[in-house]
Order: sequence, then C-alpha cells, then structure tokens
Amino acid sequence: MPIEVITNESLPKSKNPFSPAIKAGGFIFVSGQASVDDDGTIHPDTFENEFRRTMSGVERILAAAGATLSQVVQVRGYLRDHDKWADYNALYREYFKEPYPARTTITKCLGQVQVEIDVVAYVGP
Repeated sequence: MPIEVITNESLPKSKNPFSPAIKAGGFIFVSGQASVDDDGTIHPDTFENEFRRTMSGVERILAAAGATLSQVVQVRGYLRDHDKWADYNALYREYFKEPYPARTTITKCLGQVQVEIDVVAYVGP
C-alpha cells in the first residue's frame, strides 16, 4: 500500500518529529493539532480561540490532502479541563454536521494547551 506524506510550506510546522498527515489506503490520518502558529509556537488563548486555531490547522492539512471536514470519519479530542466539555460540544457542532464522525474525547490530559484534535478522513482509493 503506497503511503504519502501530506506536507507543504503553507502548513503549520512542528518542532516535534511527526508529519502533518499521512495518506494511506484511502484514508488521511491528520496528526494532533493544537493552538499553534505557522512556526509551531504555542499560543495560549481562550478555549474558543484555541479550539478555532486548532480546527484551522486541521482544515488546512485536510485541504493540502484534497479533503474537507465533511470527509472526516473519526475525531479524537483531548481537553485539559473537563469543565470545557459543553463548550467543546457547542464548538464541535459548528465544524461537524450529522451524521457526526465517530468520536473519542479525553479530558484532564493536556498541559500547555487547552485542546488538541486529530482526525481521520476517508477519500477513497
């Protein structure tokens, strides 16, 4: 099965050893995105602003792979604070529509950032 690394100069950079996304077997696996700028510098902010910056990174990477949020089949979300659960769900509904992707959300697991999200999208063979 051929594997393609999804990357280009316009995507956010990371200081850590991972690819923005990998395309394999008709799926795009997007690495965890957080509230970072294009150089990979963390930008602490309100929960809403961190969520939106995180989703912007996800959308940019999907676009570089020729996909959109409508093709996402799984979302994994990580929240620093459990009390942001309702905020997360409200913002999530702005980006994902029914039928919603399969989802896992873990709380009380992050340090510097309030939210991190990774997704899997299906684009076909």
